[in-house]
Amino acid sequence: MDSKQEKLWGEFVETPPAREETRVFDPCFPLATEKQGNSSLKLEAAEGAGENNDCTRIDSTPEKQVISNEKVTLHILGSRPVKKVTVRVFGPKLQVNKQNKSVPLCVRHSKYYKRRAVTSVLLASDKVACAISKMQRLEIDEIDLPDVNNQLAVVEYITDLYNFYKQQQHVRRPMDYMEKQVEINVRLRATAIKWTIAAHFKLGLSRETLYLAVYIIDRYLTLEYVPKRLLLLVCNSALLIASKYEEDELQKNVDDFMEVLCFQHTEESIIRMEKAILNKLEWYLTVPTAFMFLVRFVKAAKADKKLENMIYFYGELGLMEYTLIRYCPCMVAAAAVYAANCTLRKSPLWTDTLQRHTSYSESDLLECARILLNAHLAALDGTHEFNVLYQKYGHEEFGCVALYRPAVDLIEEPMSGTFST
Repeated sequence: MDSKQEKLWGEFVETPPAREETRVFDPCFPLATEKQGNSSLKLEAAEGAGENNDCTRIDSTPEKQVISNEKVTLHILGSRPVKKVTVRVFGPKLQVNKQNKSVPLCVRHSKYYKRRAVTSVLLASDKVACAISKMQRLEIDEIDLPDVNNQLAVVEYITDLYNFYKQQQHVRRPMDYMEKQVEINVRLRATAIKWTIAAHFKLGLSRETLYLAVYIIDRYLTLEYVPKRLLLLVCNSALLIASKYEEDELQKNVDDFMEVLCFQHTEESIIRMEKAILNKLEWYLTVPTAFMFLVRFVKAAKADKKLENMIYFYGELGLMEYTLIRYCPCMVAAAAVYAANCTLRKSPLWTDTLQRHTSYSESDLLECARILLNAHLAALDGTHEFNVLYQKYGHEEFGCVALYRPAVDLIEEPMSGTFST
């Protein structure tokens, strides 16, 4: 601010101490001067100007505006993403009346305006991160040390999060439902999950979506009788729901799912089944699936790419095995890691780090791991239900891990007794 502007400002009010705030400005909206007694609001553009985003610096007084050309990091609202601008505010806080339509957009979108949008929460992440950095560092596990500077990894809270997941995995779990389903048996269910995996791969969806979709299918079949002719429609609608919940960038519409079904069902029937599933599940979709634990256990295993692909291969084999429904997701994920270590002849097969993070010993996992290894063996022998996974993970993209011979010989007979589920 030049001396002329400072003199002009000084004629009206004595400048109080400055405070820094974050505002979003719309340069297309006409700026107005806000009066509050004998003082006013003055904004000064922050340092760090952008290269291509022109804007103006506004020095407001109760009667005049002095505008000087400057550049700040700014994009026009609506046409391009909005970026935050740090400004220095001189003068008392401005009290904005919600009903006052004359309040400029730049002020109505500021923190004084009580209605909060999702973007405002996201923009506040920097301040939250600064507050966290000043907190005393908690003890961080060795497997999280590479991510200590990654705010999204939340290494300070990751242990508490997974302890919470282990508690919540028992809430609203799918139960044994074959006695309830008159027209559906284990083999038909495996065929339906096989179709779901193939559709998921064809649509290019994320792994999170697949695991959530299978949870939705099993949970709905636990609660509701489904005739054989509607089973694929349930699978398709479950995959649609899961994609809406999990996918950020790759959004699919109903037409894409109709095409996967070769237009056997109409758009109306898919949407009607989608509503029926959501109502029966009471919109309860935030559940810890086996994939959540797989991500953590892959890290605890210090897995290379081949071991990681093998673990995910066994994880998806577990989706097709109905007998694993009696095990909790955490145990299935841990057994997938153990089975992968056995197949790749890793030494040791089970480490203290894995036992600490999974809460299971090697002996606890033998029975569950044997089911996965036998499923792998069936895929190698060309069993119809598993051929889709054999083809998928037999590809170079996944390191051809499905072609390995499963290490059934390394799995001893389980000790007598009850295994933790």
